[in-house]
Amino acid sequence: MWALADSARLWPHVVEVVPGMNNLTIVFDPLAADYESLAQQLDAGWDTVAVADASSAEIEIPVRYGGADGPDLAALAKHVGLSVDEVVKRHTEPQYVVFFLGFQPGFAYMGGLDKTLCMPRRAEPRLEVPAGSVGIGGEQTGIYPAVSPGGWQLLGRTELKLFDPTRNPPTLMQPGDRVRFTALEVRA
Repeated sequence: MWALADSARLWPHVVEVVPGMNNLTIVFDPLAADYESLAQQLDAGWDTVAVADASSAEIEIPVRYGGADGPDLAALAKHVGLSVDEVVKRHTEPQYVVFFLGFQPGFAYMGGLDKTLCMPRRAEPRLEVPAGSVGIGGEQTGIYPAVSPGGWQLLGRTELKLFDPTRNPPTLMQPGDRVRFTALEVRA
């Protein structure tokens, strides 16, 4: 998906390319582009793009787990029948892959979560989740780039700035990037 998105960005008359979880949106200039030609290019692209994405980055996210930074950590540990330390260990062990960006600028939906840590979203979302909050929603983990409402289970918080409109690109993470969380501190 990511390799095809990179290829499609170079096609004539393509205005924007947005990879999703299991889809690819291609926005094109309808007055200049030939829809049939783009559709054929897209079909052919599935068979010809390289699977490996060498341009992806490896990003380390330092996190303070638990306490006020991770108000759902203890409940998650209880829900899955593990200690807080074991939950943090299992959250920091995998290398995650950024599937796509969505919800708000810079919010990366990441796959690779240890299956034992899967937990549904909160029944009642919070009205205000602090920027940098690291959470679990179902089978994915993610980080809130800005203060916003949200329903993910919050494990901790990072000080990294995930979205900065003055940076190029403005988002710290891109689809295909590999991410590792590291524990700066663990509080119950």
